[in-house]
Amino acid sequence: MVKTPIKTKSIGMKVTEGQYADLDREALACGKTVGEWCREVILANVNGYGPKSQHAGAPEAQAIMAELVALRTILLNVLFKHANGESLTAEEMQRLIERADTDKLKKAAERIRQNGRFN
Repeated sequence: MVKTPIKTKSIGMKVTEGQYADLDREALACGKTVGEWCREVILANVNGYGPKSQHAGAPEAQAIMAELVALRTILLNVLFKHANGESLTAEEMQRLIERADTDKLKKAAERIRQNGRFN
């Protein structure tokens, strides 16, 4: 059984009543306390996965973006080969799909960060 590291450091910040209400609403929507939700969002940003909010970075939105990124990668590669008069073998297509699937979450997170949330 893997032990969870003990949390020994803390981070504090001041927010307005309205900001706290917004944070609380997002946390409740995710079934978390404000502290848990803030920790998750901050660490997700640090680790390159963007905000995890009910709206902008919801897992569903991130999954959709990841699939779109993978589909785009596959489509562009297939079209490029076709435009050059080449064809793909089943093995090449499988490798292309696997490569697109491997990178899709990271690339989606990058796109979300570059373009700002799904607002």
